[in-house]
Amino acid sequence: MTGRVWRQRLAAAAPSGWPPHVHPVIQRIYAARGVSTPDGAEHRLARMLSPTLLGGMDAAVALLMETIASDKHIVIAGDYDCDGATGTAVAERGLRLLGARHVRHVVPNRFVHGYGLSEALVASLDPSPDLIVTVDNGVASVAGVAAARARDIAVLITDHHLPGDTLPDAHAMVNPNLAGDGFPSKALAGVGVMFYLLLALRAAMREAGHFAGGEPDLSALLDLVALGTVADLVPLDFNNRVLVEAGLKRMRAGKACAGITALIEASGRSLATVGATDLAFAIGPRLNAAGRLEDMSLGVACLLTDDVGMARRYAEQLSTINQERREMQAGMVEEAEVMVARAAHIDSVGVALFDEGWHPGIVGLIASKLKEKLHRPVMAFAPAGDDSDELRGSARSIPGFHIRDALAEIDAKHPGLILRFGGHAMAAGLSMHASNFDRFAAAFDATARTHLDDERLQALVHTDGELDYRDHTLDLARQIRYTGPWGQGFPPPIFEARFECASWKPMGSRHLRLQLRHTQGGAPLDAVMFNCYDGTPPPDRMRVAYELSVNDWQGRESLRLLLTHMEPAG
Repeated sequence: MTGRVWRQRLAAAAPSGWPPHVHPVIQRIYAARGVSTPDGAEHRLARMLSPTLLGGMDAAVALLMETIASDKHIVIAGDYDCDGATGTAVAERGLRLLGARHVRHVVPNRFVHGYGLSEALVASLDPSPDLIVTVDNGVASVAGVAAARARDIAVLITDHHLPGDTLPDAHAMVNPNLAGDGFPSKALAGVGVMFYLLLALRAAMREAGHFAGGEPDLSALLDLVALGTVADLVPLDFNNRVLVEAGLKRMRAGKACAGITALIEASGRSLATVGATDLAFAIGPRLNAAGRLEDMSLGVACLLTDDVGMARRYAEQLSTINQERREMQAGMVEEAEVMVARAAHIDSVGVALFDEGWHPGIVGLIASKLKEKLHRPVMAFAPAGDDSDELRGSARSIPGFHIRDALAEIDAKHPGLILRFGGHAMAAGLSMHASNFDRFAAAFDATARTHLDDERLQALVHTDGELDYRDHTLDLARQIRYTGPWGQGFPPPIFEARFECASWKPMGSRHLRLQLRHTQGGAPLDAVMFNCYDGTPPPDRMRVAYELSVNDWQGRESLRLLLTHMEPAG
């Protein structure tokens, strides 16, 4: 409930041309995100970017065409997060639809193979395939690709991560973030890159006359594309919104694959009303938990099965693992908060934390939680394994501090300090020897101090301004739910207001249920706030940031405010 700087999102241009049934508040929200006309909200598949714009497609398609025509063996090498799992499922399902008969997948175990197409993963391939297709990894796999070529295995890389100074010697590579690539959207997730490759492959096969009896419907894969895109927290630019909206429509129409349907059911969400927020906070974490604690093969199996009963069993297992992850995470975050409170970390701008008892699959979540609380870039480390002297770290950053570039800067100034690293602007990972932790922590803090001034270190509350008290309606909440889709880079609407607290009570041990009365008037409004209650009563008068949400309970819908920030108001 600490005070922060409040900033209102402002529209670059006034809304215009919207049909009368679209609420003026919706128009205002879109305009504040750079969409001032209905054209920018028409998320039709016909408006998605063409696969021909993505670099490397000709070589990749030719390689797949020859492999399928020759009935050769393909191995999909995925990643152990939700983007990698959905991308692996899209690749295997899609290639089979397009005629590949010998397709199987492997997913690295982070504790055995490390990240991506590693030498260890290549060595584990038995029997040896003719072609490896990576999904959501590979751009940094210089040694792994060399190991594959030494075994006379062709490699096709599909990835979206930023490249390093040296590219692997793959037979073909598709990645919108390669230098010089002209694809207009750099925000495609790994699953999106794979989907685009399948679209290009189908177009080439169509031109070659392969589909005399009718061509495969690749739109059946869009539920998987939507899930992976949202869960990977890539920016929801227009092109990604098109993909996500199409996938959500399939889910709401009851056309999702058995695995996604089972995961939605297991999370207690409704297929008929599922939204991007559900994918981000309920479905994605269940898949990610398998890769964090055990083996993502379970998650991929859930997404590949067409057996409803089997999918439900997989979903139950994934839910159990996710609950274990949540409990483990809570303990580790508590330990991290104690560390931060120590004098050694109080003044740190770039915060680096390590504990011998931490789990390497959870450190990214620790970094994320601490980053939100401190509004500082945070990196958390854990031992890479029982018999290893390496640490694995995961970083989360704040606006204005490109975390992968920061690691590159540290690597250049301190050669040998970092063994491996990679990532994006807001998230990255690395490995290093345990003996180098203190040196790295000092270098990380020094680099953060160089790039972050006091203004950037000030936590902000971004809102879409105030609502007239008469606009607190279930109808507007429904419109907000089904527009968007909301997510990274296209945030859900957050409003601000001053309320009087009519009543409150704890909900569980950490949450609050409240009745709030708007200072302008009107009836009291139901509200909840999660993970905020420490035994201190909420203020009688408060300034809050909140989402206008629909509360689904036993088949009935009601209006509810979801508070995201609260502080006393004078």
